[in-house]
Amino acid sequence: MESAAPHDRRLALFDLDGTLTRHDTYLPFVLGLLARQPARWIRLLLLVLPAVGYLAGRLDRGGLKGAILHQLFKGMPFDTISTWAGRFATGAVPARLMPAALRTLQQHLAAGDHVVVLSASPDLYVPLIAQRLGVSETHCTAIRWNGLWLDGRLAGPNRRDHEKSRVLDTLRAAHPGLPVIAYGNSPADLNHMRRCEQAVYVNASPRLAASLGAEGIHCVRWR
Repeated sequence: MESAAPHDRRLALFDLDGTLTRHDTYLPFVLGLLARQPARWIRLLLLVLPAVGYLAGRLDRGGLKGAILHQLFKGMPFDTISTWAGRFATGAVPARLMPAALRTLQQHLAAGDHVVVLSASPDLYVPLIAQRLGVSETHCTAIRWNGLWLDGRLAGPNRRDHEKSRVLDTLRAAHPGLPVIAYGNSPADLNHMRRCEQAVYVNASPRLAASLGAEGIHCVRWR
């Protein structure tokens, strides 16, 4: 990707998990925090009911995400969470990122584009990863606190699927006139990607790549 001229400045939206990073970040964050709190391992038994609810369709992805944090880490102090989150973010950049993804993001920054990380992962660590990447704006899933003690349930909508389209509308209003290029890696990302001037789908299967190519969505292989 060549650097854009100043008059070609764009709004660049990057999904995190599987787009910038090789794999999911939520589960490694949870397991890493749990490993540092062995007294809470017994709480894993409390996840049976949320898991059954999710499999039965009574609990959506956001509800399951919040239930895991709530059951495992409810009442954990802010300092404990923030210490691990800082270590996790430091370890994630650049180790968990795909080199091609990192280069592309850095090229957008160098071109003067307004770069945004738009992720369904929780705000316990996503903004810290974005800061380490040099990104000034992040939209992700907010997690509830009781003062300085973690509640763990969602404090707002799960930033996934059509919720990303709502954020896209907010960003367009805040940056009128800027064309948007969006990067994503899941079918749920296509809801907002199809509404952008440019869209780049990361690591699509050959069949999906052929279908998306017919729509004008560019597909890339990043490792």
